[in-house]
Amino acid sequence: MAKPKKQPRPKAVTPKGFRDYFASEVTQRTEMLRTIAGVYHRYGFDALESSAVETVEALGKYLPDVDRPNAGVFAWQEADEEGKGDWMALRYDLTAPLARVYAQHRNELPTPYRRYAMGPVWRNEKPGPGRYRQFYQCDADTVGSASMAADAEICAMLSDTLETVGIPRGDYLVRVNNRKVLNGVLETMGLAEGLEARDAVLRTIDKFDKVGEQGVRELLTTGRLDASGAFIDGVGLSADQAEPVIAFLTSKSDDAAATLANLRAAVGDSRIGAEGIAELEQIGALLEAGGYGADRIEIDPSVVRGLGYYTGPVYEAELTFEIFDEKGRKRQFGSVSGGGRYDDLVKRFTGQEVPATGVSIGVDRLLEALREKGRIKAEEHGPVVVTVMDRDRMADYQAMVAELRNAGIRAEVYLGNPKNFGNQLKYADKRNSPIAVIEGGDEKARGIVQIKDLILGAKIAQSATLEEWKERPSQFEVARGDLVAKVREILASQDEQG
Repeated sequence: MAKPKKQPRPKAVTPKGFRDYFASEVTQRTEMLRTIAGVYHRYGFDALESSAVETVEALGKYLPDVDRPNAGVFAWQEADEEGKGDWMALRYDLTAPLARVYAQHRNELPTPYRRYAMGPVWRNEKPGPGRYRQFYQCDADTVGSASMAADAEICAMLSDTLETVGIPRGDYLVRVNNRKVLNGVLETMGLAEGLEARDAVLRTIDKFDKVGEQGVRELLTTGRLDASGAFIDGVGLSADQAEPVIAFLTSKSDDAAATLANLRAAVGDSRIGAEGIAELEQIGALLEAGGYGADRIEIDPSVVRGLGYYTGPVYEAELTFEIFDEKGRKRQFGSVSGGGRYDDLVKRFTGQEVPATGVSIGVDRLLEALREKGRIKAEEHGPVVVTVMDRDRMADYQAMVAELRNAGIRAEVYLGNPKNFGNQLKYADKRNSPIAVIEGGDEKARGIVQIKDLILGAKIAQSATLEEWKERPSQFEVARGDLVAKVREILASQDEQG
């Protein structure tokens, strides 16, 4: 009889493009999302949690830079009796599901409908450094209002959100533009919807933040050499034809009125361009009335986000402080949020135009920024560990930990093998515990406990002399009844010292 073939063990590896999040990262993200939700709630937005799975048909063709609805997403076909079930996919953002939810439940929902949503999204794209196939987004949208007050409110709320989570004024800027203005520029150039040259111009404009004015000029005309030395063909416009685009991208001035005047010159007689400029003026006036000056929110024509997606105002939150990249070079932190008006998305379901506007925050990017600013500790403390000196007295240790927990202090009893006390302290170190509580038979008889300050002990061990170690003890003997008070005192001292 043949010997059964042994099944190979599965490899314990994270799928490519995905990662695991451990305690401190999850806690930090949860706390930041709670803070953001507080701002959104204060503005009158309601929470929505929609399904992580949508039909491919419902998701549509709005994923950036792909032509087919199931490209760039994780999709599969449900098998029915004939093998022709619906195609399903993990959501690639939180906006497409909102359009489906509103279309499905519009008779029960208020209009306008103001919602916020937070959660993971999935992109079936090539992963890279800092680019994962699963990441968190945090959105807020208003569906059913064509008023520019809705757009101004989103920008104001974005500004307030950044300051509330810990990005100080002066370290960020919310930049606002309008897709209609760009359409006006293209109209003056004679580039109508559907022309191949128009699409090529739009793709080139989207590279402005990477290649700058001269790079865009070259790409619009004869082409340019990229950083690797490869030649990239240009669109083939003449220098005169390219000039309206350059004028549009470089029309920003220190004064909002001057910027708008430059934009009027760029759009010429275009009706749609003039409409976009009027909307920017309305947004600017509303923000000024609310006390949001150019130090927080400004008009910037270089913001062109998601060219095939937005229909009116667009906005982007950029963090302006400098960091060092992996090669030690200084650079600005960059964008952490973006959004705009998308009046065609719900229409796919209803056949009727439903105005909508919203914003999305990149959660992981914002968390990274807060760490860079020192607003979040890279590593948080673990629980207070009550050690086990006598396994027959587990009830005593459970009573201690219950007292600490009832006082609001995070704590646990060591549940491993208590035979080796050194291993218990190693466990506490691995948990980054701030304190270890020790009560052996002698301490029990005397009615006292030993409380070891693990944070101070580690600092003393690193740098203190013997004399300093004696003067700054890291272990305290206190009455059993003073356990909670002494633990609180040590934790407060640790918080003060950072």
